[in-house]
Amino acid sequence: MVNKVILIGNLAADPDVKATPSGTYVAKMRLATNSYLGKDESGHRKEASEFHNLVAFGKTAEFAGQYLKKGRSLYVEGRLHTSSWDDTAGQKRYRTEVVVEEVKFVGQKPVEAAA
Repeated sequence: MVNKVILIGNLAADPDVKATPSGTYVAKMRLATNSYLGKDESGHRKEASEFHNLVAFGKTAEFAGQYLKKGRSLYVEGRLHTSSWDDTAGQKRYRTEVVVEEVKFVGQKPVEAAA
């Protein structure tokens, strides 16, 4: 059986990195990808954006906190994981995330605006 995800996209926001009580780092991120849908009636390119929830642990989470910023183009490999819980109204909720196993920079580093 295989559970493997490969994505190439841009970070939609800076990673949210926190340390657990045991000292393990956890980084939550959102990665935007685009899919080509063809052309519209006037010949213009049509694309659809998708946003993926990513979570990284340990050294990968530390790396994310140090080097990853909004807009950065990334290659990500990982596996899908879905968790469920009951919300305050008693409704069952689900969240699917890509558990990051490998991350690499792709493309040029984004130009940061001068402060």
